[in-house]
Parts: sequence; structure tokens; C-alpha cells
Amino acid sequence: MLDPKILDDIAGKITSSLPEGLASIKKELDKNIRAGVESGLSKLNLVSREEFDIQSEVLARTRQKLEKLEQLVADLEAKNS
Repeated sequence: MLDPKILDDIAGKITSSLPEGLASIKKELDKNIRAGVESGLSKLNLVSREEFDIQSEVLARTRQKLEKLEQLVADLEAKNS
């Protein structure tokens, strides 16, 4: 899930770039733009940096285990040859 602060920042940047005549409905626009941005980003199937880092660590550990197992298999095959 994306950080709500990031969504607020994106919505704020969009609404601040709107003409001043729309300032009276700024709060309403902020809410609608935030909902639209959140909806659009959720469709992208993104992960947080924390989730990415965790999965990277899991992958690194899995690779290490795989390398050890490959070496073990190679050693066993060498003994049986």
C-alpha cells in the first residue's frame, strides 16, 4: 500500500497547478484527485519499498541456499562417479 502522505503530496501538486478561480472548490478537488490518483496507482499493482526490500532479502537467502545445495549435489555426484 502506498504511503497516504505521498498521495496527498501528488494531489496537492495537481490542485496547486490549477487556476486560482478553482480555489473555492480546492478541498473538493483535492479529495477527488487523491481518490483518482489512488485508484490509478492501485491498478498498477505496485509494492512499497519496504516490501521490495524484504523480498530482495528473501531472494538473496534463497539464492545462497540454492548455491549450497547445487554444490552438495555436485559433491555427491562426484563421489558416486
